[in-house]
Amino acid sequence: MEKLLIEGGHELKGTVQVSGAKNSAVALIPAAILADSTVTIDNLPNISDVETLAYLLEEIGGTTKLDGDTLVIHPEKMFSMPLPNGRVKQLRASYYMMGAMLGKFNKAVIGLPGGCNLGPRPIDQHIKGFEALGAKVTNEQGAIYLQAEQLTGARIYLDVVSVGATINIMLAAVKAKGKTVIENAAKEPEIIDVATLLSNMGANIKGAGTNVIRIEGVDELHGCRHSIIPDRIEAGTYMIVAAAMGKGVKVDNVIPLHLESLSSKLREMGILVEDGDDFIYIENRKSLSPIDVKTLVYPGFATDLQQPFTSLLTKVKGASIVTDTIYNARFKHIDELRRMGAKIKVEGRSALVNGGTPLQGAKVRASDLRAGAALVVAGLMAEGVTEITGVNHIDRGYAALEEKLIGLGANIWRESLTSHELEEIESS
Repeated sequence: MEKLLIEGGHELKGTVQVSGAKNSAVALIPAAILADSTVTIDNLPNISDVETLAYLLEEIGGTTKLDGDTLVIHPEKMFSMPLPNGRVKQLRASYYMMGAMLGKFNKAVIGLPGGCNLGPRPIDQHIKGFEALGAKVTNEQGAIYLQAEQLTGARIYLDVVSVGATINIMLAAVKAKGKTVIENAAKEPEIIDVATLLSNMGANIKGAGTNVIRIEGVDELHGCRHSIIPDRIEAGTYMIVAAAMGKGVKVDNVIPLHLESLSSKLREMGILVEDGDDFIYIENRKSLSPIDVKTLVYPGFATDLQQPFTSLLTKVKGASIVTDTIYNARFKHIDELRRMGAKIKVEGRSALVNGGTPLQGAKVRASDLRAGAALVVAGLMAEGVTEITGVNHIDRGYAALEEKLIGLGANIWRESLTSHELEEIESS
């Protein structure tokens, strides 16, 4: 168990390289189950979720080799082994194993997933999709049992726009008999990335990235090589870091179009944002304007950037409002920011930020991945040293965080927790 320490107040400048997209990686690795020959995935982020998924593929008979940012998957000997417990519960995205194994073997047993605790994120839309394709779904002792004689294409309307359900139904449908239509589908770039991999494997998918996806089932899928898109949430976090403390920061290996909602909000605040072909340059300006932000499904402002963005707004003199329409439990970082001196009031799904008072270093705890990112942003801005526990959450989504920030001029390091600190965490 470790803690992250940040000495705030250092100006940041230089270039930071963005890793491959976490939200793509966690879907692409299970998707490899559907192939009958070797799948190679490049540009993977160096995060714990990737190792967990590679381990799960080995549990069901596959062999995997992770070398740097490349994972080679041999799915030829995979079988429908139940995964009710163990590592499958460690990450939210283990639910993609359901769609992939159902699509390949017509059956699966998967333990209900873990990941960040953001309030209810039900998988009812996933189950609705699987049932429409002809699967019988039961929930027994905390595991989902899926069974089908034969999956058959269907017309599925999602009641709520869900990235997870859209991808999971795609995974189950690519080998189903006949035609599947997913209506009110999510449009995130990661869905296009998964559709690109499946198409390279021989699937017939049209409309990924729009709200209607059409899939014509095929009998078999072959292996291929695929390179993951850059992580827009990681890129957005470094853009926010640059807006907070940057004296000229180039965020490299990005697709600027994926970050348009954030770029426009930063410009509205008065920050210099310049797009290149595959980079975004950001420079802080001294006088910034307060703004209102509302999270929406893509291409709107990402809920995953709401928390670090809230930290940035504590710097801006005046009142800003942040509203999260996606997750109602996404304000757990606010109490921690208050410990650092932030003046923030939460009312329902909105946080009112009265900015302009400098933050002070304090002992704080990351309750989830993006709350951790918010505390890192706050620590970089604060006077003195900030100590962050719950670093395991941050490691789930940000590869080489310290190295990247040190490269920009930050003073950030790790220390082991003392036995007294461990006791405090366990008792809390």
